[in-house]
Amino acid sequence: MTRPTYRLADIAARFGGSVMGDAETKITQIATLDTARAGEIAFLANAKYRKQLERSQASAVILSAADADATTLPRIVAANPYSYFAKLSAFLNPLQGYAAGVHPTAVIAQSARIAPDAHIAAFVTVGEGATIGAGSVVMAGCIIGEGVEIGANTRLYPRVVVYQNCVIGSHVILHSGVVIGSDGFGIAMEEGRWLKIPQIGRAVIGDHVEIGANTTVDRGALADTVIEEGAKLDNQIQVAHNVRIGAHTAIAGCVGIAGSANIGRYCRIGGGAIILGHLQVADQVEVSSGTIITKSIREKGTYTGTFPFDDNHAWRKNAAQLRHLDDMSDRIKRLEQEIETLKEKSQ
Repeated sequence: MTRPTYRLADIAARFGGSVMGDAETKITQIATLDTARAGEIAFLANAKYRKQLERSQASAVILSAADADATTLPRIVAANPYSYFAKLSAFLNPLQGYAAGVHPTAVIAQSARIAPDAHIAAFVTVGEGATIGAGSVVMAGCIIGEGVEIGANTRLYPRVVVYQNCVIGSHVILHSGVVIGSDGFGIAMEEGRWLKIPQIGRAVIGDHVEIGANTTVDRGALADTVIEEGAKLDNQIQVAHNVRIGAHTAIAGCVGIAGSANIGRYCRIGGGAIILGHLQVADQVEVSSGTIITKSIREKGTYTGTFPFDDNHAWRKNAAQLRHLDDMSDRIKRLEQEIETLKEKSQ
């Protein structure tokens, strides 16, 4: 398949920025500084990669004003090269289009409402009373429960499961294996046995949310679990019942969020972090990878709680000493007091 070609002048006219060098340079694809070849445009978002820029075979490059003189290649000077790259890459690599219609193997309940221009692939099941909005794509093997609402231009990759009565907004992307609205982990002990607590809330996903493969979002126990607009979740994340994730928050893979935690807007949660239940996390908080959040965070900023790895023998020694820090602190205070007493007596 022949790819469309765009001049640097065309790209700058569409996305902004200023062209330095030959504005007639033709571009068909985007690539890294190391791998780019003729017809491809690369980007420099960090000055530490200038060495790669010097040897790059790209036809052109996107960079900031601070790096504009670091190369003689044709270039687009942009305020934010990384976001410029993201927009240009999306333009050069649009999502695959799908023809409107329902595959003959799909099982569609009689009361379900599907927009005429939606695409329903093979072996999809859509329950009673469910609605699927205009331009949405539901790929093979997805299961849409009773009463589910899916907005416009939303895309469900193969084998997504959305339980009954959950709400998915518009322009949402759910990758393969995502489960929305499974029961939260609600149990109560009585006479030596666990009793299941019915989970009667919903999971509500806002517009422009993206959720990675095999991530699970539990439904609420009583109120709803909510992921607000523009949030981005990586693969294999657990979102427990009654959690709220604020707008435009980004969460990396393998994060675990316990029940009723409330995460603010514009937060960034590193991979493998754990947020305990019923905690509040303020807006614009960054949590470093592997950190365990055990108490609420009231102010924006970066929070880190990792314990450095070491060889096993040294780690065990340090961990043993760490367990006795409180006792050691008390002993040091007593010694300091004794030293002060001795000083006073010697004067």
